[in-house]
Amino acid sequence: MPAEAFVAQLNEQIGHEFAAHQQYVACAIHYDAETLPQLARFFYRQALEEREHAMMMMKYLLDADADCVVPGVAAPQSRFSDIVEPVALALAQEKRVTEQINALAATARREGDYASEQFMQWFIKEQIEEVATMSDLVRVVSRSQSDPMTIEDYLVREHGGPEGEDPTAPHPAGAE
Repeated sequence: MPAEAFVAQLNEQIGHEFAAHQQYVACAIHYDAETLPQLARFFYRQALEEREHAMMMMKYLLDADADCVVPGVAAPQSRFSDIVEPVALALAQEKRVTEQINALAATARREGDYASEQFMQWFIKEQIEEVATMSDLVRVVSRSQSDPMTIEDYLVREHGGPEGEDPTAPHPAGAE
């Protein structure tokens, strides 16, 4: 059974992941409304990824016979002043999630909950990738904000292919 402190913190993180899901949907809708389909597609994919992270966390708690709570979330920001703002918001969000994931791993370690610490390792690796991706996108969008089609071309070139499944990823709830 996972440590109580870890379970409480992971349940909070499930809420953060669902909030990130909604925020990315709001970003996608913004770009869809601006007829920037590649930026919209990128954020729709990111939204699904955040939802899946929450489902992975729920599956872990269910498998460990721990209390699993689906918390409510606040409404996301849905109005943006320019093409850069949603990506900058996403980068700040990914940095915040990285801190939250690291804190979860630290709690598991402090509590001697080695299974939960090991579970968090995949998320630590994932956050390194997420921050790098958003950092790159912020640079591209900032540099090319006066020519959105350059951004769209970048996304097709760098993020246009199908995403392969990571065989090391935890299984999400409902996926079996």
